[in-house]
Amino acid sequence: AAEAPDGAILESPIVGAGIAYALAQRIARQGGGALIIDYGYEGPTLGDTLQAVKAHQFADPFADPGEVDLTTHVDFTMLGNMARQAGLRVHGPVGQGAFLRQLGIDARADQLAQGAPARAEEVEAARIRLTDAAAMGTLFKVMAWTHPDWADPAGFER
Repeated sequence: AAEAPDGAILESPIVGAGIAYALAQRIARQGGGALIIDYGYEGPTLGDTLQAVKAHQFADPFADPGEVDLTTHVDFTMLGNMARQAGLRVHGPVGQGAFLRQLGIDARADQLAQGAPARAEEVEAARIRLTDAAAMGTLFKVMAWTHPDWADPAGFER
């Protein structure tokens, strides 16, 4: 295993793992599934993903306690591990762009643009923002958990 340099940060979402496992156990007992869409990584990885946003701008997470929205990137590997330990089937993660294309976003965007030509540029800009690798298409990931008796969910076809 590679060694981390002095001063490196390794995030370990202990509380998040507990919540994920509890949710996965409930799905395993009662049936159902979960669809998780967020920005994140397949870990573990080094680095600090803590971010703060105030008035739609990045901010110092410690400057105004209670006045900024705090967030971190999601560790999709940990989420998948928790679901598997509870006996669920895990689908993904896949990039949001690939997921939405599997669901037919391109055809749907074309239909919307044809039905409202005055908004065609807006529809296309939104489609690009959601699917393009330079925007949200790869930073955002999609994962599904399903009860073992359920079929594969749409969007995760191989």
